[in-house]
Amino acid sequence: MNTQGPPTQTPQRGRGIYLLPNLFTTSALLAGFYAIIAAFNSQFETAAIAILVAMVLDGFDGRVARMTNTTTAFGAEYDSMADMVSFGVAPAFLMYSWSLSSLPVADYGQLGWVVCFVYTGCCGLRLARFNVQVGTADKRFFQGLACPAAAAVLASLVWVCAEFGAKGEELVGLAMFATLSTGLLMVSTFMYYSFKDLGDSKKVPFAMLLGLLLLLVTTAVDPPKMILIATSFYAAAGPAYALFRWVRKRNKRNVGKPQA
Repeated sequence: MNTQGPPTQTPQRGRGIYLLPNLFTTSALLAGFYAIIAAFNSQFETAAIAILVAMVLDGFDGRVARMTNTTTAFGAEYDSMADMVSFGVAPAFLMYSWSLSSLPVADYGQLGWVVCFVYTGCCGLRLARFNVQVGTADKRFFQGLACPAAAAVLASLVWVCAEFGAKGEELVGLAMFATLSTGLLMVSTFMYYSFKDLGDSKKVPFAMLLGLLLLLVTTAVDPPKMILIATSFYAAAGPAYALFRWVRKRNKRNVGKPQA
């Protein structure tokens, strides 16, 4: 008769996570959370800068993970959760606190927060679509406007208006257009260049290096205006490129048709 019982199993230790890339992700999440707190306290310029800081930190975590060969499924999921806060909730709350909350309830009902929710919902859908396309889509291009770029448009808009002393309640129409358009662009099928292949090759043309230097210098001269201009042009690049392809395809079809 066996009285020893079943053999004891050694408990398996949980797998660790890589510190460096997740530290950048946590920092971006902290910046997004701080932007919400600042917007709640009517510190709109500070909130806008915090969102832009989160965008910079978010750009580092993925590159650091690829450079150090520390890419994990955990890091990808954690990055998406942080992006939802920093680029989905924080910009929407900033736009609502800065401008759209001033819409009179008697005339427009809850239109202000509905517009902000549309932006947040589009950000969530954009992140979910991106996650399921990883490994199959061309990494050189994004389908739809990237969430950090959309958030940068809204944050830099608030920052520029704060520099000019313009109040959000005076720019409700502009705020509503910017919030809705960036939200819809995120879930669109427009193609955007991702810039992810710039660091893949060891050598780059001298003209590209000079262009990056000029971009950094002009941005340092007047950060809010230059960031707004750059991100607005980037957001408009998707529809502009789609229109260009449509016109070119239409012209090719017309060339092959016999003249009457």
